[in-house]
Amino acid sequence: MTELLYMNDSYMREFNATVTRVDGEKVFLDRTCFYPLGGGLVSDTGVLIRGEDKYPVTFVGKEGGDVYHLTEKHTLKPNDEVVGIIDWKRRYRLMRMHTACHIISAILYKDEGSLITGNKVDIDKSRVDFNLERMDKALMELVIDKTNQVIKRNLPVKIYYLPREDALNIPGIVKLAAKLPPHIKTLRIVEIEGIDIQADGGPHVHNTREIGDVILLKTENKGKNNRRLYFTIKP
Repeated sequence: MTELLYMNDSYMREFNATVTRVDGEKVFLDRTCFYPLGGGLVSDTGVLIRGEDKYPVTFVGKEGGDVYHLTEKHTLKPNDEVVGIIDWKRRYRLMRMHTACHIISAILYKDEGSLITGNKVDIDKSRVDFNLERMDKALMELVIDKTNQVIKRNLPVKIYYLPREDALNIPGIVKLAAKLPPHIKTLRIVEIEGIDIQADGGPHVHNTREIGDVILLKTENKGKNNRRLYFTIKP
């Protein structure tokens, strides 16, 4: 299985790795700090370097427990030593968006009892889907206003691990409507002090002040008890 370096350090931008296998344009490494598509987040992009050769990584995905890096017209082969460098500007914006998404979700859960039914975190705009009977613009404007108030409190964002049984005893730790897979025995916890605590596998900022201002873009009714909120953050 690929060692996921981003799980312990969201700020890692560069790493050394060994190619474990190649499948066409897919390059598998023994370790990576590239975040693969999943959990509602788009993947990282960047570059793999071998000596003087540079290969742009346009997409990162998972196959089982392995992570592959999609790069065209490469000549990489198993056992090659490479340096991976992520597109940091893209990654950092995704981290800010992702932490903002957690705050929005926590406020909806606390104020309305809403669970997340889906989400997509991207660089230009992100969305949160949640189960809620009523939906009006004034309510969503209030949620975003509360989100920005939380951000300005400069709260630390902590990452740590707990055994599954201990974690699931914490109220509200899983705000997704779908339950976590039973085979996951140790959960990675992301905690925004005093605001939110969730089992989560994605990259986040260290402090809420890094997010900046969150802006409501629009809302949509996606059917019975299914609402959607689009937001972005200032550059």
